[in-house]
Amino acid sequence: MDLIANWLGNLPDFAVPFALAALGLIISERAGVLSLGAEGLMLAGALAGIGTQLAVHEPGIALLASMAAAMAVSVLFAAMTIWLRVNQVIAGLALVFFCQGVTGLLGTVLGWTNQPVTGLPALPLGPLAQLPLVGGLFRQNLVAYLTPCIFAAVAWYLHRSVSGLRLRSVGENPQAADAAGIPVLRYRFLAVLAGSALVGLAGGYIAVISTKLWIAGMTGGRGWIAVGLVIFARWAPWRAFAGAVVFGGIEALIPQLAAAGIALPQYFLLMTPYVVTLGVMVWVAMTRRGSDETPGALGEPYLREERR
Repeated sequence: MDLIANWLGNLPDFAVPFALAALGLIISERAGVLSLGAEGLMLAGALAGIGTQLAVHEPGIALLASMAAAMAVSVLFAAMTIWLRVNQVIAGLALVFFCQGVTGLLGTVLGWTNQPVTGLPALPLGPLAQLPLVGGLFRQNLVAYLTPCIFAAVAWYLHRSVSGLRLRSVGENPQAADAAGIPVLRYRFLAVLAGSALVGLAGGYIAVISTKLWIAGMTGGRGWIAVGLVIFARWAPWRAFAGAVVFGGIEALIPQLAAAGIALPQYFLLMTPYVVTLGVMVWVAMTRRGSDETPGALGEPYLREERR
């Protein structure tokens, strides 16, 4: 019972980065921009968050810096893919390698590696935090509590607002959207910035709140899992949230099994989230059966002069 209680208490800490990163990718890809650079954006957010926290000792400001850093990096990606029409797959992969190198270099040169920070304190929700077994779910930090609210706001925006309808139309059929007077490139650019902000927040959460320090490459492939999570969710925010809980639960279980003394091969446990990711991709491919929910113009550049 203690193992289950500890696992449930730690689950949000592992699930929140997956959820925020996947939601950021959904916003960008709903506008038709394929975003494979989540791993790099998370690293940029993590480094900026730690650097800001070491300087000002304010976790809230540090997380805002994480979002700003990822948005700044995404401007380069947006310029390449939206205006220069560089292949979006290549641009996304290049962004990952660029951020991996730059963050590793800056973290070492600036002396931010292995420097502990305070992070955000837990905010127990009164009597709920004292419940047996599930009480740990109600002893989380502010960002964990706000994550479902962020999902609700984005889901409402995408499916209930005029602006969200326009954004989705840009991702489905940019030619028709342009003919209707919708500024396609502007919507795509703003979607990339907004989505990157959430991906950067995910990286900042890992560094500032979860691990409370910076290590080169500390995201450990979580950005790639978020990419697979978007496909699993078929670009639906709440399905992505449910998938993040599943993946977070798998990651949260690994240290609990080790602490309980259950003898399992270390590397087998570490590869478990990625094996599940591959399994999910295969499952999605086998169960799609013609009902493809992929945005119609995902990954396709748009030039107004080529409109038909």
